[in-house]
Amino acid sequence: MKKFMDKDFLLTTDTAKNLYHTYAAPTVIPVLDYHCHINPQEIYEDRKFENITQVWLGADHYKWRQMRSNGVEERYITGDATDREKFQKWAETLEMAIGNPLYHWSHLELQRYFGYEGHLCGETAEEVWNLCNAKLQQPEFSARGLIKQSNVTLVCTTDDPVDTLEWHKKIKADDSFDVQVVPAWRPEKAMGINKPGFVDYCAKLSEVSGVKVNSFASLIEALRVRLDYFNENGCTISDHSLDYVMYEPATAEEVEAIVAKRLAGELVSKVEVKKFETAFMVELGKEYHKKNWVMQLHYGVKRDNNQSIFRKLGPDAGIDCISNYTPSSEMADFLNALAVTEQLPKTILYSLNPIDNAAIGTILGCFQDSSTVGKIQQGSAWWFNDNKQGMIDQMVSLANLGLLGNFIGMLTDSRSFLSYTRHEYFRRIACELIGGWVENGEYPADEKALAKIIKGISYNNAVRYFGFDLETK
Repeated sequence: MKKFMDKDFLLTTDTAKNLYHTYAAPTVIPVLDYHCHINPQEIYEDRKFENITQVWLGADHYKWRQMRSNGVEERYITGDATDREKFQKWAETLEMAIGNPLYHWSHLELQRYFGYEGHLCGETAEEVWNLCNAKLQQPEFSARGLIKQSNVTLVCTTDDPVDTLEWHKKIKADDSFDVQVVPAWRPEKAMGINKPGFVDYCAKLSEVSGVKVNSFASLIEALRVRLDYFNENGCTISDHSLDYVMYEPATAEEVEAIVAKRLAGELVSKVEVKKFETAFMVELGKEYHKKNWVMQLHYGVKRDNNQSIFRKLGPDAGIDCISNYTPSSEMADFLNALAVTEQLPKTILYSLNPIDNAAIGTILGCFQDSSTVGKIQQGSAWWFNDNKQGMIDQMVSLANLGLLGNFIGMLTDSRSFLSYTRHEYFRRIACELIGGWVENGEYPADEKALAKIIKGISYNNAVRYFGFDLETK
């Protein structure tokens, strides 16, 4: 029996062990986190954490879901219980999470950052609480310290078009911190035409852009102004959260009438929403191509399902699920609408529904070209899929239908400064998968070729693909 999560955790063959320890370990090759939800203000201010609950449970809806599944009262999850009480309830939940990636992530974090080699459960909670809290008082456990400990070279946050990017500017001007922190453009509110705050948001966008938003054309023009501003401040990536990648073309007159109707205070129909969103995405896609930005499309989620919890806590409360309405035909039509005019940007496709792996794999091949190696990417297994089996399934499908060697690898998609161990988790799984193929005679034991593939998937492909000012390794 293997020791619990030892140095060869998830690695069973000699080839896998060699690939990971020689080429993929975060101590060997850095971490590039090209998509996360960390607050840049906390990085600039170098936030200090009073206790492990603040780091682990403060905004982690992954953990909140599992605590609810363990019958924990909400006051111990998001309510007024003490941090020590909340940590106890999480420890008691974790011991039941056999087979859940949270079990591995949590213990990787305890090992790598806090040096704890045991296992967290209700009985060990006090020991772990005291150990972690003592460590968190040390200078190297601040927000910046944790990033540096993790060997991170670049962090890409998620930012609204009306954001001033004040904290990004301050971080860039601070010579004492050499990790790049760049914004990513997330125009979700500008696209949410039927959301309650849309009209107010358009007024705010008007104010910051200097363009009066009173039509679809002026909405796009205001966004162009802000795109230029983001571009000047180092942004090269957009991110869109979609129900699905839609395509319902309409005339310019139709789209203008839809926007006029909404700005007048009326709600629009589902078909009208779809026409507006299609026009919105096509116009922004053209802008991304012009600026050589990357367009990320996250889709296949049904959000905010439990309205009782949503009314109390708002979005990102652990009440989202997979949607099985993700028509690949419409996604192909959308990409084609940009490709036919030679304005399709570099694009990453992430579906929350694992059934979509093969569909994405076949769509990729329809739109690749010589402008960029792996121009259209299948994103890493996302959210409910970033577990061992989900990552294996995503990579096997990509290998079968595309070129796994050009894959841009892992991201945290997290709000936590401890989540960089997810990159280690992913790299171990990738090395085990690829090492297994070598051991089985399905790929030659060519060390040079394997090193290129592993280092590429771990780090180098993302550096090249996004065009970041970083050296490949």
